Amino acid sequence: MKKITGLLVVLVLAMVLVVGCNYVPTSSTTTTSTSITTTTSITTTNYSLTLTDQLGRRVTINKIPQRIISLAPSNTEILFALGLGDKVVGVTDFCNYPDEAHGIPSIGGFSNPDIERIISLNPDLILADSIQEEEVIPQLEERGFAIVGLNPDNIEEVLEAITLVGEVTGAEQAAGELISQMQGEIDAIINKTKDITNEQKPRVFYIIWHEPLMTAGAGTMEDELIRLVGGINIAGDLSSYPDISLEAVLTANPEVIITGIGMGTGEDATFQFAKTEPRLADIPARQNDRIYGVPTDLSGRTGPRLIIALQQFAAAIHPELFPETE
Repeated sequence: MKKITGLLVVLVLAMVLVVGCNYVPTSSTTTTSTSITTTTSITTTNYSLTLTDQLGRRVTINKIPQRIISLAPSNTEILFALGLGDKVVGVTDFCNYPDEAHGIPSIGGFSNPDIERIISLNPDLILADSIQEEEVIPQLEERGFAIVGLNPDNIEEVLEAITLVGEVTGAEQAAGELISQMQGEIDAIINKTKDITNEQKPRVFYIIWHEPLMTAGAGTMEDELIRLVGGINIAGDLSSYPDISLEAVLTANPEVIITGIGMGTGEDATFQFAKTEPRLADIPARQNDRIYGVPTDLSGRTGPRLIIALQQFAAAIHPELFPETE
């Protein structure tokens, strides 16, 4: 969800990345490699790690971090999933999962964190995001903080990000176990959908937002989720997160609609649009009641819970193969 021009698109996609809610359960309601070189043994007193993060920056970590600040909700979720919650001393206003994150001091917004607040918390590691690359990270680097940037754009890179965090924090074993669990769940889904023919793949329309109508094209996480579970993205010939005309949607005649839900004050507004827009009344997705809402902090956050989004996409697109997930 990076590299998108246009103020409106940036605002909407920022909400997709950071805002969450509960799941609306049914229709009724290029890989960046990470190079890591350990220069000494990993002990509390004798430790040095030099690596290239997912922003392409060379970083040296001189001790196992004990005070970590997360500058993105997905980073926070990775840290807690690795059992490092007790070392997290600062999070953003939008870090709402797990519940324990609510009790950690806030350093402000996602794109505009409070630099002075970060300094006051005296972190020995800051986990940043690409949205902070141009302005925030240089300011923190000038002050000598150790910063590791995460920037996964697909599932493979999410697994790489988890590996990287495990290496940086000394939690390699926990990272390996989490990746093994996630890969097993991914493989279980792919094994059920790998033999589906093109004729058996339903046409899927994913709605980011409805005013204006925005979708997910090639190269997006949502496009990857649709393809992995055996669907055809009707916006697959577009790229990034473009506007799309209602006429183009009607021409594509989608059989399944999945909407993001939980975007700020919009809550399930996009889901309700898909259910009630009169001009969509005759498409197969509406005729067969195959409209689903998936929380944007599952499908839009590049962390461990992305697997839950994959499972929910699978249940929406192929309920005959995944009845237990509905």
